[in-house]
Parts: sequence; C-alpha cells; structure tokens
Amino acid sequence: MFTGIVEELGEIVSVEQLGDSARLTVRGPVVTAGARHGDSIAVNGVCLTVVDEKIDPADPVFTADVMAETLIRSSLGALEPGSRVNLERPMELGGRLGGHLVQGHVDGMGEILDRTPGEHWEVVKVSLPAALARYVVDKGSITVDGISLTVVEAAADWFTVSLIPTTLALTTLGVKRVGDKVNLEVDVIAKYVERLHAYGDNGAADPVRGDRP
Repeated sequence: MFTGIVEELGEIVSVEQLGDSARLTVRGPVVTAGARHGDSIAVNGVCLTVVDEKIDPADPVFTADVMAETLIRSSLGALEPGSRVNLERPMELGGRLGGHLVQGHVDGMGEILDRTPGEHWEVVKVSLPAALARYVVDKGSITVDGISLTVVEAAADWFTVSLIPTTLALTTLGVKRVGDKVNLEVDVIAKYVERLHAYGDNGAADPVRGDRP
C-alpha cells in the first residue's frame, strides 16, 4: 500500500523488450537504498516488484518486470531511456498517511487537456474515462501518475487538480505537456462503497455473513 507522496523523481535507464513483457531498469537513489529482491516500488503509480537491485552509490538502480497487461493499460509502455518517473516505496505500518490509500493498481489512463498557470500554482485539466467518472468527486482524492491529489472540479469526462510549486518541481507533472498520457487510480474506498451499495440494492446475501443485508 502506498500514500501517493512521491519520494523522488527517478529516471529510466533501459527498457528491455521481452516479447509479451518488458524489463525496466530505473535509477533512484532514495528508493533503491535498502531495496531487496521481491520488494515493491511504485513507478508512476504502478506497483512493480524489484527483481534486481544494485546499491551502488555512484549509480543506484533497480530492475522490474512489466507484463503485457500493465504495458497496455498504463503509460509504462511509452517509457524509454531518459524518461523521468515518480517513485515511491510502500508505506511502513504505523507510518504517516500523508496522501491517501493508494494501491498502485492503475484503473485507467487520462490525457492532459490543459494547463493554466497561476501566481503560485498551476491548474491542470485531465480527461477522465467514462468508467471512472462515478468515482471522482469535487474535493475527493485521485492518484495521477502515482501522485495523491485533491480534485478541484469533476465533470463527466474530465477533472482538474491544482499543483503547488513543490509538486511541479519534484514530480513528472512539472514537465508533462498537453496531450501526454497519465496513469489514474481512483479512491479505493469509493469502489468499496459502490460494491456494498450494490448488495444493498438487489437484496443479495451478504458475502461474509451469508444472510441478507
């Protein structure tokens, strides 16, 4: 489980195409420190498993395999050497939840539609897939490329977020341009509420207790 608070802006060192998958090598001194085989690291909001790590102070990198499904359903398929990526390690039990509950399971992709600079922030407008619109509400939480953000305005097919200078400086959203794709993960609590509501509406047996709700 992640929080959507990006720890560092990493860089793709290499992309090895393996037919139905790809192997990414990522440079990131903060997240690589202490990383071991089998650990999880979120890359642009996608939870990946470390398969190799090199704790070299001069060039700390880790390697992760990405299956075809992930390449198709996220923006990771467009990464190339030199691409900058948002990196975050899982939250430690008992740690501060600085953002919101983030699983690292991308629900869909959006496209940056517009960027409006302000005096001390920037408003970014992102397209919203129809299947995700019901989970996004004004002042709710959404994860964009692994960044926990508060929705300013939510419409049927787009939403806006305001980015403070720190977010612009320390994440990929500082350099993303209109037309670029971004990974989206909606608030998992909204999906659980929808599921529970569906059981209440149709009178189905409670899947845990085995009785009627």
